[in-house]
Amino acid sequence: MTVKAVTAPIVALDVMGGDAGLADVMAAAEIASERYPRLAFRLHGPEPRIRAELARCPRLQKIATIVHTDEVVLGTDKPAHALRRSRTSSMGMAIDSVKQGEAHAAVSAGNTGALMAMALFSLRTMEGIDRPALAALLPTLRNDSVMLDLGANTECDADNLVQFAVMGAAFARTVLGLARPRVALLNIGEEELKGTDELKDAAVMLRAATDLPMTFEGFIEGDKIGQGNVDVIVTDGFSGNIALKTAEGTGKLVTGLLQQAFRTSWLTQLGYLLSRGALRALRAHLDPNAHNGAVFLGLNGVVVKSHGSADIRGIANAIGVAHDLVADNVGNRIRQDLAHIRGRAAVTGA
Repeated sequence: MTVKAVTAPIVALDVMGGDAGLADVMAAAEIASERYPRLAFRLHGPEPRIRAELARCPRLQKIATIVHTDEVVLGTDKPAHALRRSRTSSMGMAIDSVKQGEAHAAVSAGNTGALMAMALFSLRTMEGIDRPALAALLPTLRNDSVMLDLGANTECDADNLVQFAVMGAAFARTVLGLARPRVALLNIGEEELKGTDELKDAAVMLRAATDLPMTFEGFIEGDKIGQGNVDVIVTDGFSGNIALKTAEGTGKLVTGLLQQAFRTSWLTQLGYLLSRGALRALRAHLDPNAHNGAVFLGLNGVVVKSHGSADIRGIANAIGVAHDLVADNVGNRIRQDLAHIRGRAAVTGA
């Protein structure tokens, strides 16, 4: 199934996923509809509750279709169990709307493993992609960077990493507005001799891909991720998930230490008063809600994962990511770049 770029995207929204609750998910959709006036929704969940909340969302009620179900995928559900209810749960029905061409993208804040299993089973991977990858934005000292994979694939070969690089660059061109994103492979050193054979082989292939709309910068170490010297960081899902959680934990550590430091004396409290503006800017920059909206790249359809603990603003941002990916036809960008890679491999093999 090929989804064409459209100017009026329809988002299938799982209103039952995540910790925020149905009312907050609906409020987020209302905010997104104000940001993107041509956006429309298919709201998957219990119709009576959805209709009650629509009374508080005047714009949303004009552009939303309700798809009733009382079944919800719980955070404790195993992917295999959730998959058996893909036809009847709000998450599964939202993904099926994309498969059937009734929506252009699905958004859910529910169980990540279940969402991945359902999306892969229903939409399948696009031609030229062996495995989908989970990609998201990370804050840096400069602008945001894209990182993938963040947990979908614990082990990857060189071809997988090259495919991730192509998908990540296409994602960066859409969400970051970059004509030629800088791409790097996460490694234990920047030297060409460092790392696994898979990383070295992937680097060789990416260095040869000079005709693609991206610039390969080689290897990057973990302590350089936050500097913002590259736009796309590529790794396997095992390392990527650890790096992501470490970065999130470090952000909480920094803000926590600052809070403790400003409570030690009246002088530090005075310093807090003088620096409140800078601290608010720091908190906003590190706020996960500002970067909410991870994407399963490589599927025949757009599926966006909102963080389970995201607030109304964060969920609205995730919906915005879905809108941008559909409007910019990121799937077609990926297919074109993969065709270049395959064509070069065929010539080299000949």
